[in-house]
Amino acid sequence: MGQEKGIDFKEEKLKDSITFNKIDSLYLNQNYTEALDKALLLLKKSKSQKKYLLSSKINNLIGNIYFENHSYLKAIEFYTTSNDLVKKHKQLYISERKKNLNFSNPSNNDLEITNLQKIGSAYHVLKESDSINSKIYKDSAMLYYEKAINGAFKTRKAKIIKAKINNNLSTIYLRDSLYDKAEFYINESIKLYESMNNKVGKAGALGNLANIYLEKKELEKSKDTYFKALKLINGVDDISSTKTKSSLYFNLAWTLYLLKDYTAYDYQEKSYNIKDDLRDKEIRRMIEEIYAQQEVNLEKEKTALVEEQRKLEEAQEAKTSMLFGALSFLVLIVSGVIIYNYKLRQKNLSLKLSESKLIQQQNLEKVKSEAQVKILNATIDGKETERKLIAEILHDNVSALLSSANMHLTATKKQFNGDTPQEIEKTQAIISEASQKVRDLSHNLVSSILLKFGLEYAIKDVVKKYSNSQLKLEVSAKNISRYNQEFEIKIFNVIQELINNILKHSKAKHAQIDLKEEKNQLTVLVKDDGVGFSTSSSSFSDGIGLNQVEARIHMMDGKLTIKSEVNIGTSIHIMVPILKKEKNLSKLTSVS
Repeated sequence: MGQEKGIDFKEEKLKDSITFNKIDSLYLNQNYTEALDKALLLLKKSKSQKKYLLSSKINNLIGNIYFENHSYLKAIEFYTTSNDLVKKHKQLYISERKKNLNFSNPSNNDLEITNLQKIGSAYHVLKESDSINSKIYKDSAMLYYEKAINGAFKTRKAKIIKAKINNNLSTIYLRDSLYDKAEFYINESIKLYESMNNKVGKAGALGNLANIYLEKKELEKSKDTYFKALKLINGVDDISSTKTKSSLYFNLAWTLYLLKDYTAYDYQEKSYNIKDDLRDKEIRRMIEEIYAQQEVNLEKEKTALVEEQRKLEEAQEAKTSMLFGALSFLVLIVSGVIIYNYKLRQKNLSLKLSESKLIQQQNLEKVKSEAQVKILNATIDGKETERKLIAEILHDNVSALLSSANMHLTATKKQFNGDTPQEIEKTQAIISEASQKVRDLSHNLVSSILLKFGLEYAIKDVVKKYSNSQLKLEVSAKNISRYNQEFEIKIFNVIQELINNILKHSKAKHAQIDLKEEKNQLTVLVKDDGVGFSTSSSSFSDGIGLNQVEARIHMMDGKLTIKSEVNIGTSIHIMVPILKKEKNLSKLTSVS
């Protein structure tokens, strides 16, 4: 208890506050890894000093980091600990106050209410993603929402939390088709946002009210409510309002479509444009973050090597100075013995210096090699991300726009009562051809078979495409299932690169690709009966394709083995740990 009082109490409290704010800033800027590392260090310090209030705030922040990264059970663990520490701090405050000691006043109920609301939200998301335990998670979410909503809501922050809880309760009742209760809670949320003049929050709540009307088939009321929400945030351009507008435009487009109002396509296009803009900003941020982190890591490694070299030189200089001092003293006593001893020590020192330089050179080469692998891997990641992004834009947006244009032309044709102008027919033919080219281009960028059906079917499709009378390609698969999408894309690109090498260089008549999952490991064997090559030759080590394959497997913590003999053939064996497919968590726009 005495750790939270003393002569330097205020100064210590100010230091803790500054440190916490820096970590919170890292979290708000989405630097989650650095924020988590620093938060855990500060938590360890605060626990050892029994600073319960500070510890509760740090636990809440760590819970937020896990929540944002979809580790909801881990987030719940830290939110619960945070609440326990808030209660401990209150008890300690009462005890110390009786002694008239210097002790920080307990915070208002905001942190406690925030923790309860966040725990409820975490269970709410888990309910949507886990059908087996859905009932348990739903009951838990309702329990914590009720605990939070019964607290004291005096501050603006607390009122916003209460509005969010009402919003989330409305969503749960809507999923159960309990429309009256859903309307009651969403109207409570709207009133709270209105009392605080929070236009973005109110617009989001109105959007959820319109969703209720949509579910009840009250389409006109739904449409009017969507327009009311959009009017409320017209001219507001922050990120929160932009995301709200995108959701409102999309849902409004669907409502208008059901009302057979074809201005629906205009609002659908507005929603797509906002999503594209947000996605572009996120991709740019991710790329900048990757390269910035890469540069920081390389700079740290260089600094560490320079520091190590400086220490070696200082140690060598110190040893030399001591040696010469001792030799000078010994020369006065026994000149013959000292000369022999001096020569012997000089020889040993030379050997040690040579050894140190060799070790240092090896360390430098290792760092250079690892840096090259990381840069090459970052380049491949960027290329794969860009190809996937372009394919998604072509498929989700350009194809949708072409389909929309085709629908407009079809609607226009009906107005001519059978006597359709030739230009409309030609325009539809051109749009159909453009749609086909967009689909072909999207497939070439990222295999649609890979995205829809997985690795096994995508490889079989490639093998079928490239097999001919000159080269027979065969594939076998054992225990192959669906994996994490990024993992599947990486493995697919590796295998495709190896197939391309066979087609370009091997002159083989037969090639075999074997895929096998065993003990959470994916094994890939690619072999051919071609001309082969010498693995010790410079052409092998200079090959860009094989270097990319080797870098990719290395960064996936896998192993790559190449066996090849001239005029006999080549066998490439790959073993990588499997990255399982994540559960598809549907995002709840109403969950705060």
